[in-house]
Amino acid sequence: MTDSTVIDEPLADAPPRRRNRFRVVFSKDRKAQFGLVILGLFLLGALLAPVIAPYDPNAMTLNMMAAPSGENLLGTDDLGRDLLSRILWGTQISLFVGVATVGLALVAGVFLGVIAGYYGGWIDNLIMRYIDLQWAFPNFIIAVYLVAVFGTGLLNVIVAIALAFLDDFARIARSMVLTLKQEQFVDAARVQGYSDLRIMLRHILPNAMAPIIVQATVSVSYAILGEASLSFLGLGVSADTPTWGLILADGRSFISRAWWLGVFPGLAIMLVVLSINFIGDALRDALDVRESDL
Repeated sequence: MTDSTVIDEPLADAPPRRRNRFRVVFSKDRKAQFGLVILGLFLLGALLAPVIAPYDPNAMTLNMMAAPSGENLLGTDDLGRDLLSRILWGTQISLFVGVATVGLALVAGVFLGVIAGYYGGWIDNLIMRYIDLQWAFPNFIIAVYLVAVFGTGLLNVIVAIALAFLDDFARIARSMVLTLKQEQFVDAARVQGYSDLRIMLRHILPNAMAPIIVQATVSVSYAILGEASLSFLGLGVSADTPTWGLILADGRSFISRAWWLGVFPGLAIMLVVLSINFIGDALRDALDVRESDL
């Protein structure tokens, strides 16, 4: 009974200690706090866009390329559309694309990585040769090619960027599984007759999630940049859907005459991407088991 108590105590104490690490890391990291505040404001703006947006984002007026004023806080574009309203509505689309893309890439990539790492052999060779082939090309080039194949549109953009990013998650998941499947708790699970599926889902995957979560956080910012880049090139969503990249693309011919058309949507992209990267850095520090307990 004494030995059992000694073994169980660290496991029971692990969640509070992990929560304490998160609390300490985020309380000390000013950049992470800045990121949380800025990202929270953008999320709030996205949720409340139907309420707080002063105008319809696609409503055209005769007040074309008007400078920022009391009537139009961020000015208007070449069609007289209110820039603030378009950026607020664009926040919904851009953040949705980032989260949905990473969610899809995470599920597909982790599935491939766990299967490859756990079974090894020809399965590992087959999966990893595909991953290596994809790894040879920049993610954005792959996304452009896939959009050209699938066609434009919100769903196609999400699928294209997700497929371009899944190799990152597959590599991380595989490397973690290769290490964890040699651990004694996995051998104990096999001895007890647990199925491979249960061992992978209940014993290996939870212990491999820390680096995957960090990668997911960083990938959200890359996905937002990817959608903005595709929309800027005319390969993203339809023209009547306001996204940050499309707003930049619409105003690029008039930036010399109307500076606000490039500054404000570009600033929105920069702040969100920077905030997510700051939060990702803090998550990496909090989840790094190599660090001593804080």
